[in-house]
Amino acid sequence: MDRNQKRWLWISLGFSVVVIVAVLYLTVDASTIVYLQQLKPFWLILAICTHLLALCFWALRIKFMSRSLGYKIGFFYSLNLVCANMLLAAVTPSAAGGEPVRIHELYKAGEKIGDATAIVITERILDGIVLGIGGAFFMFVLGSEWQRIGSVFSYLMYISWIVITAIVIIFLYSVKNPDLLKRMIHYTSKWFTKTWESTKIERFALSIDREVDNFHATLSDFLSRGKTGLIYGLLFTTLFWFCEFIIVSFLLIGLSQPPIYIESLIIQLVIAVISMIPLTPGASGIAEISFTSLYGLFVNSSILGILVVLWRSILFYLNILLGLVSSLLIVQREARTSG
Repeated sequence: MDRNQKRWLWISLGFSVVVIVAVLYLTVDASTIVYLQQLKPFWLILAICTHLLALCFWALRIKFMSRSLGYKIGFFYSLNLVCANMLLAAVTPSAAGGEPVRIHELYKAGEKIGDATAIVITERILDGIVLGIGGAFFMFVLGSEWQRIGSVFSYLMYISWIVITAIVIIFLYSVKNPDLLKRMIHYTSKWFTKTWESTKIERFALSIDREVDNFHATLSDFLSRGKTGLIYGLLFTTLFWFCEFIIVSFLLIGLSQPPIYIESLIIQLVIAVISMIPLTPGASGIAEISFTSLYGLFVNSSILGILVVLWRSILFYLNILLGLVSSLLIVQREARTSG
């Protein structure tokens, strides 16, 4: 990890700690101590194991998607790159910033850079599809249970679902029609190239067209050759998000509180979308604030702060620790290879 990444890691940790301390200050009272004394370690361990299981499903997703393209990637190699990717995600804006690590590690395992890129991008699209379908399920199938959570919260869910669905639809359409993607990129780039010379803008526009064509060819090839991988990818993506979403309910049981499976799945869907917005490194601070605001509708305020601490300890601080260990293993491997 270079000096710049270390700085952003400390900034990310700082954002998270400041918000958590503020939440604890506002929520801890005499009842909190009673709940902590009743904490059931089994459920805390189960929550941790569930998160580790989710990471295993992520590794299996990469393994099977790679296999569909003719590459043999070991499970533990995939698991290590998943963990290493989480460290970079913690120091980049939003919680979705580890893609370069995954691409690099797949390339080092013998995959073509285009295939590795296509797999990683398709992973994000599968995330969007699962989250989008999950949102549609909660909105249109649960009926009265959905309406019970309140209008403000419902609007957040609607907006999150619309954003995810729109991104997936635009992406899928752009794969079939790359000219749309080119126009979108050209339009967006105008905001950053206003002061450039006309010749430089022209060269930049040509490079955009070339890279979009290369991307389109690579992704189309993956979608045609790797259909089996897409089925497995969709399965493991669903299992991954399900495991991540039920962790809070396990923590609530461990704090002698009733689980809120349905409401929790909806809340986690909203938080997942918010965490992908590039506002702070690793979505630190943002995730804690979103969690506190949304779970505060259903959870006793006396344990809300403790719940935030436990949740972030598993899904953020543990990720950083695993990422550091995995990154060290990669550095040692690279040193042996170069030596």
